[in-house]
Parts: sequence; structure tokens; C-alpha cells
Amino acid sequence: MAKTIVVKQIGSPIRRPAKQRETLKGLGLNKMHRTRELEDTPAVRGMVNSIPHLAVIVEEKG
Repeated sequence: MAKTIVVKQIGSPIRRPAKQRETLKGLGLNKMHRTRELEDTPAVRGMVNSIPHLAVIVEEKG
């Protein structure tokens, strides 16, 4: 079974640069306090690390 991480949106994309809004959409997040379980890959981790003020890793599974 592949490792997964749970990502939670903690900040609003309002008044943020378009690149940060698109990163949130790429992670599948669009509303405050939503969570998504995503595959633990370097690409996903890089996306989360590029917007630490908008999304955080809550849990690591596997």
C-alpha cells in the first residue's frame, strides 16, 4: 500500500497570488478547513511546502 498524507487548508486564497490559488486547486482544496488524503510524493510535498501559510500536513499514513 502506498504512503499517504492528509493535507488541510488553513488559510484563505483571497488576495493571494494566482500561483498560490492554483496550487491549492491542484491539491484539491478550495474551502477553509477542508482535508484531502493524497499520495505521499515529492511533488505533493513540494506543493504543500510552497504554501505553508495556506495548507499543512496533518497526518502521515502508511
